[in-house]
Amino acid sequence: MTTDKVQLTDSAVELIERLEDTHGPLMFHQSGGCCDGSAPMCYPAGDFLTGDADVLLATLPAGRATPVEFWMSKSQYEYWKHTHLTVDVVPGRGSGFSVEAPEGVRFLIRSRVMTEEELAHHGLL
Repeated sequence: MTTDKVQLTDSAVELIERLEDTHGPLMFHQSGGCCDGSAPMCYPAGDFLTGDADVLLATLPAGRATPVEFWMSKSQYEYWKHTHLTVDVVPGRGSGFSVEAPEGVRFLIRSRVMTEEELAHHGLL
């Protein structure tokens, strides 16, 4: 059973480590809004101001990089709360707002519905 709601692929960890060398500690925010739709946006930690309209889903270990917070807007979370998310990296250019944009790759969310055991663990049954 996976007890975390969010995880990083090895490729995502490697990219985060490289990006942190340039930008310092990082964070993700998943808004589900405009630009790249459901793509997670990666910012230097603190550059995207979170508040009461956001949920902290996880603080993710990222290899030698500083642990990375993963935030989601509350409205998006209502749609995705039964879903396990995996942050991956794919070729292509993402949003110009996300720090990986100049790298020729972009972060991508892969999702699946959580198992009943995972849902129970998170109090969602």
